[in-house]
Amino acid sequence: MERYGTSDVPDPFACSMEAVKSLAARLSARETAELDHAAVERLIEVDGREILRRFFQDHLDLRAVREEQHPPPEPVLGADGERRPYRERGHERQLTCLFGKVTVTRCAWRSRGRANAHPADARLSLPHGRYSHGIKRLAVREAVRSSYDQAVSAVTDRCGKVLGKRRAESLVVEAAVDIDAFYHHKIAPACTADMPLVIQVDGKGVVMRPEALREATRRAAEAKKRRGRQARLAPGEKPDRKRMATIACVHDTVPAVRRPHDIVHPPGGRSGLRTPSPGPKAVNRWCTASLIHDPADVIAEAFTQAADRDRGHLRPWLVLVDGAHHQLDLVEAEARRRKATIHVLIDFVHVAEYLWTAAHAFHPVGSEAAETFAAEKLTAILHGHAARVTREMTTQAEKDQLTGSKREAVGTCVRYLTGHLARLRYDIALKNGWPIATGSVEGACRHLIGDRLDITGARWGLDSAEAVLKLRAVHANGDLDDYLAYHHTREHQRTYPEQRDYQLGA
Repeated sequence: MERYGTSDVPDPFACSMEAVKSLAARLSARETAELDHAAVERLIEVDGREILRRFFQDHLDLRAVREEQHPPPEPVLGADGERRPYRERGHERQLTCLFGKVTVTRCAWRSRGRANAHPADARLSLPHGRYSHGIKRLAVREAVRSSYDQAVSAVTDRCGKVLGKRRAESLVVEAAVDIDAFYHHKIAPACTADMPLVIQVDGKGVVMRPEALREATRRAAEAKKRRGRQARLAPGEKPDRKRMATIACVHDTVPAVRRPHDIVHPPGGRSGLRTPSPGPKAVNRWCTASLIHDPADVIAEAFTQAADRDRGHLRPWLVLVDGAHHQLDLVEAEARRRKATIHVLIDFVHVAEYLWTAAHAFHPVGSEAAETFAAEKLTAILHGHAARVTREMTTQAEKDQLTGSKREAVGTCVRYLTGHLARLRYDIALKNGWPIATGSVEGACRHLIGDRLDITGARWGLDSAEAVLKLRAVHANGDLDDYLAYHHTREHQRTYPEQRDYQLGA
C-alpha cells in the first residue's frame, strides 16, 4: 500500500507531544515529589488518559488533512449506489471513545436532493451514534457482570465521565441483536460417537416492570390491585410480578458407569470399603435463554444445536427435565417434528425431593427411620423399580391409616412417580454412564438469572432483560470476544452496505 507523504504537515502530533512533556514536567516538579504513590498514580492516570485522547485526536486530524489532499480517484457512491460528484470540506461529528471525546473531521460528497456520503466514516467504521465500539464492548462486559450502576461506574473509572446509565442500557440492547445469527454460523465442536449428547431445559422467573409482563400475568396483577390486595400475600399465593425465562443447555458427556450406591448411600452410611465412582463429566457446554421467545422456540434452538453436533444422529440423545408437563410436551413434540429418537429422564434430585416429603409423612422429620425409608425407596428407583415403590407406598399409607396432609404428601409423590414411570429408567442410564440430574441447567439458571437479573430490588424492562440474559449466555459459553467481533462486523455491514470489500481491523 502506498504511504502518504507527511512533509506538508508541520507536525501532526505536536499537541500530543506537548502534553507528554507537560506530564513529564509535572512528575519532575518538587511539589510532586511530596505526594504519596496513590496521588502520583492518579495524576498519571488522569493526565495519561488526556494524552491518549490527544494522540487519537491528532491522528484523526491527520487523516482529515490527507483526505483533503488526496481525494479518492474513483467516483464516490452513496448508499443508494448513485454518484456524489461534489466535495465539501470540514464536516464534523463527535465520537466518544475509551479516552474521552474527540472530533472527527472529514469531507462530505454531495449531490442535489440526495443524502451526503462520507467515505472516511466507512474507513473508520464509525458507528451510527457517537459511542465507539470500544465503549460498547466495555459497557457490555461490565453490564453482563454487574448492575448498570456498577457498569457505568466501571466505565467512568477507566474512561472518565463519558457514559450515563440509560445510554449504557441502550448500548447493551444494541449489542445483543446478532446473537442468533452468530450461533447460526458458528461451527459446533466435533465429538466422538460414543459420547452421549445431553439436552437440559428449565425455567426461572424474572421480576419485571408491569408493562413487560405477559398479558395473563399483567391482568392477574391488575385484578389483585383492584381488589385491594396490596398487603401480605396469602400462603401459596404468587405476587404476579415475574415473567418466566426458558433456559436450555446442550453438552457432550464423558460417560461414567455407576451403581445405585454410588449415588444414594445405604441406610446407616457407607462402609468405606469402596470409594463411590465419580459421575459423568459435561464438556463443550452451550447455553441459550430467552424471556421474549416462547419455550417451544428455545427448545427448538437447543435441538438445532444438538443436530449440528450430531448430524447423522449416531449418538444417544438424552433429555433431562424436572418433570413439568408443558416442557415435556414441547420436548416430545420437537423430537417428533425432527424424527429424532430421544431418551427422556426426570431429574433425580426432583424425585428425591418428593420421596423425602413422603418419608416425613410416614416417619418423624430428621429421624433415622425417615432416612432409612428414603434411602431404600430411592435405591429401588435407581434399580428401575419405581412402579413397585409406588405400590408399596400406597399400601403402607392405607395400612398406617394416614389422613390429611400426610396422606396428601404420599399421594402427591405416588402421582408424580406414576405419571413419569417411563422416564425413570435410571438403571439404564447408570449402566450406560449417562447423567441423571439437571445440574448444568440448574447452574445456568443460577448464573444467568440468579446472579444478575434476580438481584434485590431489580425490576426489568423486556428488551433490557432479554439482552442481558442472552449476552450472559454468550459469556457463559466462552464466546463473548468472538461474538463482539462478529457483531462489530455486522454493524459495519448494516451501516455501510456500499462498502462490500472492506475488512475490519482486529
